[in-house]
Amino acid sequence: MRHPVAEANEVSPFGSLSQSEFYSHHSVTHNSEFITNSRGLKLFTQWWSPLPPTKIIGVVCVVHGFTGESSWFVQLTAVHIAKHGFIVCAIDHQGHGFSDGLIAHIPDLNLVVDDCISFFDSFRDLHVPPSLPSFLYAESLGGAIALLITLREGDSAPQRPFDGVVLNGAMCGISNKFKPPWPLEHLLDIAAVLIPTWPVVPTRGSLPLVAFKEEWKRKLAIASPRRPLIKPRPATARELMRVCKELQGRFEEVTVPFLIVHGGDDVICDPACAEELYRRSTSKDKTLNIYPGMWHQLVGEPEENVEKVFGDVVEWLRTRAEDATGEKITVDGGP
Repeated sequence: MRHPVAEANEVSPFGSLSQSEFYSHHSVTHNSEFITNSRGLKLFTQWWSPLPPTKIIGVVCVVHGFTGESSWFVQLTAVHIAKHGFIVCAIDHQGHGFSDGLIAHIPDLNLVVDDCISFFDSFRDLHVPPSLPSFLYAESLGGAIALLITLREGDSAPQRPFDGVVLNGAMCGISNKFKPPWPLEHLLDIAAVLIPTWPVVPTRGSLPLVAFKEEWKRKLAIASPRRPLIKPRPATARELMRVCKELQGRFEEVTVPFLIVHGGDDVICDPACAEELYRRSTSKDKTLNIYPGMWHQLVGEPEENVEKVFGDVVEWLRTRAEDATGEKITVDGGP
C-alpha cells in the first residue's frame, strides 16, 4: 500500500477528496476530542482505526515535532500505519495545531512530556486491551519527547511501558547548519530572560524550505493554516538546546527497542547524534537506518524514497507486534 502522501497535492493533504471521503477511501475510521491538561489548556487529540477485515494487532501513539501538528503530513503517516493493523492516536502539543497556548512556544518540555503520557495512558485504558503491544512513533522534536517518555521513572512514568519506539528524524542534537550563528547561540540565556516570547531567534534557513526536498510538498507544508512560519522564541530555543544536551548525557539509559530512520543530508537534526544514540544505547533491539541524500522530513522526499522509508517503518512495527501477539496481520492491497 502506498503512503497516502502520494495522493496529496500542494494545497491539501487529502488531494481532491474531502476529509470524510479520504478516510473512507483508505478504510479507516477517525475520531477527535479536546482534553484539558493539568494547566487548564485545552489540547486537541485524534485517532484512527482500520476497518474490518484488517485485524488490530497494536496501538501507535504519535508525537509530532516543533511547529508541526497531527492534522497535516503527520495525519497521512498515521493513516498509513493504521491501515496496517494499528489503532493510531495523536495529540497536538501546547501552542501547536488546534491546542491552546502561545503559538510555537514550549518553555518547558517536561510539561509536554506530562501531557503526552497522560493522554496516551488514558487513551490506551479506554481503547486498547492490555494484551496488545503499544509503540511510539515520533518525528523531529517528537523524538526527544518520546525518548523522555521512555526514560520517565516512578509515579510520572507511563502506566503501561511502550514496546518500542520509531524515531523519524529525531532531535537528539540540533545541527550546526541550522543553529543560530555564533555568538547568538550563547546569548540565548539572556534573551530567554529579557524577551522570552519574542519570535526573534535567527536560524540558518526556514524550516519548510530546508526540511522538505520536493517543492510541491514544501508548498503543502506552508499551506497548513496551523503551521506557524515565525522565528523561534528565545525561551523555546533555549529549552530545545537544553533538552538535546540532557538526552546526549542519557543515551546509555535508553533500553527500549527502537528504530531510527534519519536522512543523511538532514541539516536540522544532526544524523551524527542519532548515530551516537544507536552506539551508546543499551537497548538489545535497536536498528539504525540512515538514508543517504535524504532530508529532514522523510515524507517530503520523492515517492520512491517515501515508500522505502515508510515500508521500513511499517515492517518494523508489524514484526514486533506480530511477535508480541503471535498473530499474523492480513491487509488487502488497498490504495
